[in-house]
Amino acid sequence: MADRAALEELVRIQGEHVRSLKQQKASAEQIEEEVAKLLKLKAQLGPDEGKQKFVLKTPKGTRDYSPRQMAVREKVFDVIISCFKRHGAEVIDTPVFELKETLTGKYGEDSKLIYDLKDQGGELLALRYDLTVPFARYLAMNKLTNIKRYHIAKVYRRDNPAMTRGRYREFYQCDFDIAGQFDPMIPDAECLKIMCEILSSLKIGNFLVKVNDRRILDGMFAICGVPDSKFRTICSSVDKLDKVSWEEVKNEMVGEKGLTPEVADRIGDYVQQHGGVSLVEQLLQDPKLSQNKQALEGLGDLKLLFEYLTLFGIDDKISFDLSLARGLDYYTGVIYEAVLLQTQTQTGEEPLGVGSIAAGGRYDGLVGMFDPKGRKVPCVGLSIGVERIFSIVEQRLEALEEKVRTTETQVLVASAQKKLLEERLKLVSELWDAGIKAELLYKKNPKLLNQLQYCEEAGIPLVAIIGEQELKNGVIKLRSVTSREEVDVQREDLVEEIRRRTSQPLRIC
Repeated sequence: MADRAALEELVRIQGEHVRSLKQQKASAEQIEEEVAKLLKLKAQLGPDEGKQKFVLKTPKGTRDYSPRQMAVREKVFDVIISCFKRHGAEVIDTPVFELKETLTGKYGEDSKLIYDLKDQGGELLALRYDLTVPFARYLAMNKLTNIKRYHIAKVYRRDNPAMTRGRYREFYQCDFDIAGQFDPMIPDAECLKIMCEILSSLKIGNFLVKVNDRRILDGMFAICGVPDSKFRTICSSVDKLDKVSWEEVKNEMVGEKGLTPEVADRIGDYVQQHGGVSLVEQLLQDPKLSQNKQALEGLGDLKLLFEYLTLFGIDDKISFDLSLARGLDYYTGVIYEAVLLQTQTQTGEEPLGVGSIAAGGRYDGLVGMFDPKGRKVPCVGLSIGVERIFSIVEQRLEALEEKVRTTETQVLVASAQKKLLEERLKLVSELWDAGIKAELLYKKNPKLLNQLQYCEEAGIPLVAIIGEQELKNGVIKLRSVTSREEVDVQREDLVEEIRRRTSQPLRIC
C-alpha cells in the first residue's frame, strides 16, 4: 500500500507538471514527452479494483442551479407566465425528443447544431432544437387550425457554449404563439406588445425591438441580383450585422458564398438602413423595391403593423431594421428581435445593442410541411431569451449584494422551553392543513435563540412561539422577526392572523 501511495503521489506531481506546461504554452514536443512519462507512471499504477473514479462535472454547455439561482429563475418565469396568461394563452407540452425527420431541413444552416440520438428501437430520433417545429407538428397531427398557446421547456443545441453570456447547449425557451387565419398584423402586433410588456416588467434595462419582413428581404435580394438558390445563405450572412461590421459580412458573401462585389454593394445600400414608419414609406417609393411584389406586400403589412403598435403605445420601442434577417428557414413574413441597449456615453450617441433577449416572427408554411394534405395554418410567435435574462438578473443581484429568499416559509413554529416537541408537531400540522407555509427545527429541544437566528438567515417573517404559560392560556405568541414585536394570539385565530400579516407577495429578488 505504501508503494502504491508513493506512485499515486508521483502521478499527481507529474499531472500538475503537464498542466503547468500547457498553461505556459510550452512546445508540443516537450508536452508530448512529459505526457508520455505520465502515462508510463499510470500504467505502473494499474487499475485500482476497489475504487471507481468519477469526473465530477456537468457536461459541457450545461450547469447546475443553486436554490438562490432557482429562486431568481422562478421569479422571472412567474413574470413571463402571468403575461402569457393575461393575453389568453393556453399551455401545452411536447416530448423532449422528436423523430429526426421532423426536425431535419427546418433550420437552414443551424441544422448542423441538432443533437442526433442513436437508433432507438427502430426510430431515428433527435433532441428538439426549439419549441416551434414541435408546435407545428402538434398542430398538424391534431388537425388544429386555431390556438393561442405558450410552452416553457428545455431545448438542446450542439453549439459552442459561451456560458458567461447565457449561451448553453441545454437551455429553456419561453414561447408564445398564435395559430389561425386572422386579419393581417393584429396577432403580430399583440406578440410585439407581449414582448415589450415582459421585458419592461423584468426591469433589465433599456431595450429596442428590431422589426423586418422576410418578404422584404427576399424582394431586396431579388432586385440586387442574388440567385434564388443563395437567398437563405445570404440571409444568414446579413443576420450577423448586429455582431460584425458590414465589411466582414460583405467579405463572407463574396469570398465564401460566391456573390459578386457589385451585388454585395447593392445589398449593403439597403441593409444598413433603419428607422420607423417613415423608412417604410420611403421604401414604398423606392423605384426598384416597389416594383417587387413580395417586397411591396411586406412593406404594406409593416405600415399597418406600425399603426397598431402606435395604438398599443409601444411604437417608440420598435425600429424597422433592414439588416434583421433571422437565419431560420421557416419564417415567411414579419420577423423581430429585441436587444438590450448600452447606456449612452455621449450626448446624441446611438446606443449599442449588447445582445438578443427575445425574438420571433411569422411562419405561415411550417404546419403545411407536416400536414398530409399540405393544409397551411398561419402562425406568428415569439420566444423570450430567458437564459440571457437570468444571467443579467444574477449579475445585477451580485453587484447589489441583495439577499435572495430561497423559500416561501411564512412562519417558523418554535418553543420557548424544553419538552414541547409534541406541541410543536401538533401546531405545525394544523398550519400545514390550513395551507400555511410553515417549518420547525428538527431537534427535540432547540434553543429559542437558535430558532430566531434560523428565521433571520432564511428570511422567514414570523415565529409562532409555544410556551408553557401560552398553552395554559390557549394562546400562541406571534413574533415579527424584523421588528421583534410580539403579540399573543388565540390559537383558533392564529391561521387568519398569519394570513393577514403575510398577504403581501413574498419578495424573491
